[in-house]
Amino acid sequence: MPAPTPSTSLLPDPVRRLAAWCAVVLLVTGVVAVGVWLCVVFKTAVTPVLLALLGTALLGPLHRRLVRMRLNRSLAAALTCLAVVAVVGGATYVVVAALIETGDQIVGALKRAGEGLAEHFGAAGTSLQDLAANAKELLAKFGGTAASGVISGLSVVGEMLATAVLALLLIFFFLRDSHRAAGALRSLAPRSTGDTVEAMARRAYQAVEGFMRGTTFIAAIDALCITVGLLVLRVPGAVGLGALVFVGAYIPYLGAFISGAVAVLVALADRGWVIGLWALGVVLAVQVLEGHVLQPMIQSRTVQMHPAAVMLAITAGASVAGILGMLLAVPLTAAAFGVLSELRARYGARQAGPGPDARPVPGPGDPA
Repeated sequence: MPAPTPSTSLLPDPVRRLAAWCAVVLLVTGVVAVGVWLCVVFKTAVTPVLLALLGTALLGPLHRRLVRMRLNRSLAAALTCLAVVAVVGGATYVVVAALIETGDQIVGALKRAGEGLAEHFGAAGTSLQDLAANAKELLAKFGGTAASGVISGLSVVGEMLATAVLALLLIFFFLRDSHRAAGALRSLAPRSTGDTVEAMARRAYQAVEGFMRGTTFIAAIDALCITVGLLVLRVPGAVGLGALVFVGAYIPYLGAFISGAVAVLVALADRGWVIGLWALGVVLAVQVLEGHVLQPMIQSRTVQMHPAAVMLAITAGASVAGILGMLLAVPLTAAAFGVLSELRARYGARQAGPGPDARPVPGPGDPA
């Protein structure tokens, strides 16, 4: 009887598997880190592309409807972009006008709220009071209205306009050539992985599309309800606060908390404790409506992410690109979750194998 061959491995199987998984995690982390670094380095080109992808996901249904009406794809894309310019331009004008008209009232109310909180809560209220007192100075510095910051302000405005124009042009091309995206992906991917790459891209795009449409609709409803409630309560700056709620809705959890807190503080400072409590009730009622009715109804078919994952994505986006990173973090995370769900559905089912009752699917030439 031959003697057993001694094992040549110095490590047991569990340790080797752990080492293999560690190597995979390190490799993936390195690739992601390099990708983020490249995006930061080339942010001037990457930012318009990401904004254009989000805009394309939001405007895709309108473009497809125009194409089904037998319009030329270029004409449909041009009309969609013109509609975007009209809607976004009008909304921006309304928001800016409302903020300019009621900005002093909101800042004054926050300052009075800080003074009141400082009497009851000490350091916490003093911090809010200092923030409200310095709000105008901060806005002047960021806006470039101070004499020393005119050139910097003009440079920032010019960069923002250039980014917006480039993103709008990219939206036009993305919409016009959207029917060629699958073929382009297949031409870049190896032949054996063409189906998988196309499926992952479709799942990621569907996740981003669902997120953008659902978030925009929910943000509009939240802003409308809170604005109407604040107008009924005769809170100063109700339209500007509603605009702040709409913009903040694109940053889940954190944006709603900040915008709602600002609305409640303004009502508290200007109208007293009773109206402040009523404003708090309006904000909480809208948040309950959003969390228990709107999100399950509107975003039920999109990728569902755990709140902890959303908060981590927002934190990571803020650390990389500030406010822009916070706005882009959640849709990009939704796309990543879509890709992971597609991979899990494909390879998980393949590893599980066919069930005991599974039968082969007949091919085109096989008898049914």
